[in-house]
Amino acid sequence: MVLTRSSKELYEEYVRYMRKIADIKNALAVLQWDQETYLPAKGAAARGQQIATLSETSHEWLVSARLGALLNDLNDRNDLGPEEKRNVTLSLEDYTKQKKFSPEFVRLLSETTSRCWHAWIKSRQVNSFALFGDDLAKLVELKRQEADLAGYAGHPYDALLDEFERACTVSLLDRVFDEVRQPLKELLDRIAASPEIVDNSFLHQHYPRQQQWEFGMGLIRQMGFDLQAGRQDLSEHPFTTSFSRNDVRITTRIDENDLGHMTWSCIHEAGHALYEQGLPEAYYGLPLGEYASLSIHESQSRLWENNVGRSHAWWQYQYPLLQKTFPGQLSKVSLEQFYRGINKVGPSLIRTEADEVSYHFHVMIRYELEKRLIEGSMPVHELPGYWNEQYAQYLGVRVTDDKHGCLQDVHWSHGSFGYFPTYSLGSFYAAQLYAVAEKEERGLPEAVLRGDTSLLLGWLRGHIHQYGRQYNSEELCQRATGETLNIQHFLAYLLDKYNNIYKI
Repeated sequence: MVLTRSSKELYEEYVRYMRKIADIKNALAVLQWDQETYLPAKGAAARGQQIATLSETSHEWLVSARLGALLNDLNDRNDLGPEEKRNVTLSLEDYTKQKKFSPEFVRLLSETTSRCWHAWIKSRQVNSFALFGDDLAKLVELKRQEADLAGYAGHPYDALLDEFERACTVSLLDRVFDEVRQPLKELLDRIAASPEIVDNSFLHQHYPRQQQWEFGMGLIRQMGFDLQAGRQDLSEHPFTTSFSRNDVRITTRIDENDLGHMTWSCIHEAGHALYEQGLPEAYYGLPLGEYASLSIHESQSRLWENNVGRSHAWWQYQYPLLQKTFPGQLSKVSLEQFYRGINKVGPSLIRTEADEVSYHFHVMIRYELEKRLIEGSMPVHELPGYWNEQYAQYLGVRVTDDKHGCLQDVHWSHGSFGYFPTYSLGSFYAAQLYAVAEKEERGLPEAVLRGDTSLLLGWLRGHIHQYGRQYNSEELCQRATGETLNIQHFLAYLLDKYNNIYKI
């Protein structure tokens, strides 16, 4: 006699299996975090092998026949609860996608990525793209193979976009960027023609490292980052990683001659971390315990960094604390001067230091460049020249060297082709979410004036964080704001802010 297992038994087995995969992935994430923070230089080769082994192992588990049979059986059942069904559906989608990649390919991609990251670090140290180019070319070729294996209907870049933003395509992004390009350019031109002088030279004095660090720690505590469930460290490029909602790591970087580096990277990465700390603990290892998409993740960091962290209200409370920390540098700088200075608009070389208006041209340059690399219309060795030309065309700036040009971002050394567009999408979602939160959450503006962001965090927990991957970006936006992405919220926010600052 054949005994049929109940749906409850099958689902419990599925949960146990998925959590084992999550354990492997999170052990891998610990090694990657350590690689970018404390790894000794001589440990690079062994670490690359260790990361490759765990990447291959987690992939083997994820595409196993056992999991496939389990998911297909559960998917055919009609007695699962709605959240159980959603977990199974999303896991089956992931399984089907990952099944297209062999363990050998996953290992090769991981090994190549590790070599590429270390080559990027060395290239930045000597300020030369040449040391990075060959490894990057090998990685780009593998990403093209990945796109072919994954499959796509339109552009090969679509397959890579899908890793970060489900169902996002070149066609969709082209339309979005076409919609904002001209309004942003017109705003930039009006600001450039304005007689208003905005001075931010006070940011470029000497700010001692330890005092910056202590102030940054205070900022992230103020935002609600739980330091019993996370920590902050230093790295070459700020990032966030999570091993569980109770162990979320962020990093920042400190330039003693630029207060902006540390200040807004702390706020940005803490925004990411608050999202991770707000995901449902009960769904650890399952889709509903994961973030919705990269654009939603970026909406959380950009919301805190810009809509809050560059607002007059936020600094009305924080600025006296900053002045107390750096009296020699800021005692003669008024709050109004500080607010205007931190929102100064002007062409710049570095994306992470760019103002809110020109920032999206930095993203568009990278987006266009990635499309060309993945479609094969531009060889990797032409990347620096193309980069420099685009910065001159879009932003009117001359790229002085590779470190301040095409070597500035860590993303390509991670193999994260398709990530950059989510920064702009995240900014657009952030403006919409914040506008609605201010209307719905009574007392929120007044609370921010007092340095209290708990109302805002509570709104985000209830409208975004708690749902994990239950909804895609547009569905989540619809639930939270009553409409899908509407670029007009972002444009209205920028116009109101910068019309006041530049009197245009």
